[in-house]
Amino acid sequence: MGKRRLEDALKQIDHPIEVTYRCYELDPTMGKDVKENMYESLANKYGMSIAQAKANIQNVVNMAKEVGLDYQMDTLILTNTFDAHRLTMYAKTKGLMKEMTERILQAYFTESKHIGDHETLTELAVEIGLDQEEVKSMLASDEMADAVRNDQQTARQYGISSVPFFLINKKYALTGAQPTETFVQALQKVIAEDKLVVLNNQDGLNCDDDGCEIPKK
Repeated sequence: MGKRRLEDALKQIDHPIEVTYRCYELDPTMGKDVKENMYESLANKYGMSIAQAKANIQNVVNMAKEVGLDYQMDTLILTNTFDAHRLTMYAKTKGLMKEMTERILQAYFTESKHIGDHETLTELAVEIGLDQEEVKSMLASDEMADAVRNDQQTARQYGISSVPFFLINKKYALTGAQPTETFVQALQKVIAEDKLVVLNNQDGLNCDDDGCEIPKK
């Protein structure tokens, strides 16, 4: 949802902006095959009732609808996402990280696919144009594991403990799925600060490839 709102904000900014996705696991200890559903997991983690968990999740579902996302939380499959992150980092080497990230998110939140399963991940990778055998080989190995862990280490250095988290120019941060207008204002502020500010007047000696122009007195 935060990703979609950022994308909507970028459409309103007339300035080249590069977006880089980073890896972060909310619960690295989670297994691949989880018996709990989303509501049970949330209730157990925060000591709330199933009814309270469902109400909280429904709020998220409603907000997602506002930006055109169809979250199917009743059938969402909880799993360890480390291999999914490895796949996105592999896709990055092929220039397809954005496409892979979007496909995995859709598969997880909307299509209730098991994104911890290698066969599922391979199918998703092929859909966006990656080679089936190469992806299978990568997932069967520990390839890209260090790249994922490096991103996670960087997140710890920045003190990141939740998602979504947006870091702009390695200086400004936005946490949570902020409204689109908040992203627009933040980006405009950073762009304005990055613009060159000329502090002197035009009375100095100016030189270019054609020589120097002596100011008139």
